[in-house]
Amino acid sequence: MTAPLRIEGDVVALRDFTLDDVDDALKIVGDDRVTSWLSFDSRDRDGTRSMLEGAVSRARQEPRSEYYLAIVVPPSDHVVGFCRIGLSGVRAGKLGYATAASEWGKGYAADAARTMIRFGFRALGLHRISAAIGPDNLASIKLVEKLGFTREGILRDHVFTNGAWRDSVLFSVLEQEWVTADS
Repeated sequence: MTAPLRIEGDVVALRDFTLDDVDDALKIVGDDRVTSWLSFDSRDRDGTRSMLEGAVSRARQEPRSEYYLAIVVPPSDHVVGFCRIGLSGVRAGKLGYATAASEWGKGYAADAARTMIRFGFRALGLHRISAAIGPDNLASIKLVEKLGFTREGILRDHVFTNGAWRDSVLFSVLEQEWVTADS
């Protein structure tokens, strides 16, 4: 599946990024309140543009190695977050997501993650999707547990961000578990 891709959720839509999204994306990846939960430090405008250039370039690869998609709330096309599934291993993907701090608590991340997981299992034929979450990110842990993920364990010193090593809690959901939960 090549760009441009758009996947409709119940509330949000996921679409490929464009270079016109720099200002919206900067509100997410340039905000310490958001990136404190992510695996990278906050980015400035140039860093955000470079990140989007990479996402746009990788979206054109055939086959795609990742689906790094913007979260929009129709009818608006403004980016309020991102949701990513990186393909790794045999029929496996790694899930990640974030929304702008101003959009927290509105259910956008939950709908985006649910939509991406459904896409991963149904369209991409994945068998396993994992998510690595900082142990203090209770909202994200609650989200994946609600979506049927199982806690597997701790990845010690998993990411280096904000000047320090951080553990991650590893969660996963398998295809047969999701089919049952998503019915």
